[in-house]
Amino acid sequence: MAAYVILDVKVEDAVGYAEYVRAGSPSVPQYGGKYIARGGNVEVLEGNWQPNRFIVIEFASFDQAKRWYHSPEYQAALPGRFRSAESKVIIVDGV
Repeated sequence: MAAYVILDVKVEDAVGYAEYVRAGSPSVPQYGGKYIARGGNVEVLEGNWQPNRFIVIEFASFDQAKRWYHSPEYQAALPGRFRSAESKVIIVDGV
């Protein structure tokens, strides 16, 4: 069953975030992931949620998504996101 990594990212340092994207993005396909949404328009239809930059990455399974997140390749890039943005990140099973 597919699983999705969903990030809601408030970029605070655009240059630093761009460096993180360059460093971290190649690890996604390396672990079988595929970007479904990456930025773009977001419209809240219900509730008081205020999403920022919204990213959705599809993986073949929950375990594969976790392997990517905890991989040496992604972990090497991750401090760049911590330095340049405030983020919320989840993994959710598909149906």
